[in-house]
Amino acid sequence: MACYSAGWEYSVRRYLDGFSDAIVPANALPEQRVEAILDWMRQGPPRSAEPNPTGLAARDPETTLNYQQLLSVCGTATNAFLNLARSSDLQVRRLLLLSPDRSAKHVVAEVLLNARWIVVDPTYRIVMMLTRKELQTPQNFAEATGRIPGYPPAYNYDNFAHVRIARLPLDGLRLRSVLDRVIPGWDEKVDWSLLLERESFFVLTAAALATLFLFLFRLFLAWYSDQWLKMPRFRLRSHLVRAGAAFFTTPEIK
Repeated sequence: MACYSAGWEYSVRRYLDGFSDAIVPANALPEQRVEAILDWMRQGPPRSAEPNPTGLAARDPETTLNYQQLLSVCGTATNAFLNLARSSDLQVRRLLLLSPDRSAKHVVAEVLLNARWIVVDPTYRIVMMLTRKELQTPQNFAEATGRIPGYPPAYNYDNFAHVRIARLPLDGLRLRSVLDRVIPGWDEKVDWSLLLERESFFVLTAAALATLFLFLFRLFLAWYSDQWLKMPRFRLRSHLVRAGAAFFTTPEIK
């Protein structure tokens, strides 16, 4: 499983590298790279249309980059932007805009430009040129969105998050409040975007954690067998050495 997921993630990264190389100039400045990606999203070549887009893999970059319906929805449009931006050596992360009841109402991206996390809205193909904190000021928000036709005023920055824990079954345990107290700023200290937006990376991470757990569990069983059960263990290494010696060594004939 780990080998399969590693190969899957590698192939996705190669695909994204080739895709971003085709639309982003090699020597472009970070701001120009952002605009190049948004220009492709605005005026790119004709894209496939699916009669039933609900069946499309929303977390597969090869799908989100090639279907018009997915590039028009905030979640998958932001995923497409983040994947291309990351392949263009930009530091980016996902930002969820939340309603007062903590449900997601819109998804945007943040790009690190000149040591500031600037908000980019891939759905509307626009760079706000302001941070989320600056956009919390009503005047700044009105100026930034006033030039965007039909931009909903409800997409404000009063409530936001990088990870929406409310979707997890453990939300009843108030996991977010616990993490906020124990590890302040935990959702910004780790780049959760890649784990949430790319299925291949999620599978790779899960496989790596499962492999690590099984390895540690095996060590525990070996220790328990030696220290408490006093049972002889099947030692794979010694058996392989003996098998190799028997296979490659010419037996003596007496």
